[in-house]
Amino acid sequence: MKIAIYGISFEAHFLEAAKKVFEKLSSKNCDVFILDEFYAFMNKEHNFQPEVAGSFSVYADLPYSPDFMISIGGDGTILDTAHFVGENEIPIIGINSGRLGFLANISSEDIGQALENILKGQYTMDDRSLIEIKKPGQLFGPFSAALNEITIQKKDSSMVTIKVFLNGDFVNTYWADGLIISTPTGSTAYSMSVGGPIVSPMSETFVISPIAPHNLTVRPLVVPDSYEISLKVSGRGNYFLLSMDSYAAELPSSTEIVLRKSPTRLRLAKLEGQDFYSTLRNKLLWGLDKRN
Repeated sequence: MKIAIYGISFEAHFLEAAKKVFEKLSSKNCDVFILDEFYAFMNKEHNFQPEVAGSFSVYADLPYSPDFMISIGGDGTILDTAHFVGENEIPIIGINSGRLGFLANISSEDIGQALENILKGQYTMDDRSLIEIKKPGQLFGPFSAALNEITIQKKDSSMVTIKVFLNGDFVNTYWADGLIISTPTGSTAYSMSVGGPIVSPMSETFVISPIAPHNLTVRPLVVPDSYEISLKVSGRGNYFLLSMDSYAAELPSSTEIVLRKSPTRLRLAKLEGQDFYSTLRNKLLWGLDKRN
């Protein structure tokens, strides 16, 4: 089996767990390729040099399409991995090097058994929708799609004015610090922090959530992800910020943004017993209520 490993960094307490990953893959005779920067980090910071078949800096460096891409880090690393994989839809295994994540939900203690099960084929696919920037084109490279959200934000102290259209029909003008358009996956991220609803990952929807709106009767709006969303931004400032997950760009006011559901999906390998709702209970501490 062919495995690629993507990571950024991890704390010293995770070193033994990281070694378990490579030991398990080696015991299964997997061909392992690792991100150059991640290998350099482990060598420099932890004096750890695992035996691998090769390394890569971009996806095209891989000699063949891997069966899995292992992401070591947290949910932020999963976002980076998703952009790295791009349109290739390689199944991603999320190993968490810190606290439990919504996406990177394999803990240090479960690494050995989790990888054993996945390599035996004992897993299902959790497919997540992405939202892409149709206009302006290739703003963040050839793959301009977000797993969590696309966000419009003010650049200075003045509010921005954002007109929103769905399939050409006018919805509302938002006077606010910004606007978040999130996928179901992103409903537990930035959108939730501004009062947006938590949406099941399988819901075919987008959530439009204003950031500090001037009109307090304006509430988050859930819309079908089959709709094309057009945004016309203006304001006193000459520029505004547009972000796509962890990427950001400065654009001139009056720029029109067009968003739509991406034809590409993110594929997560999900183990038996893992589900969105148990993660919600653990991550949001709902289980602290004894009635649960």
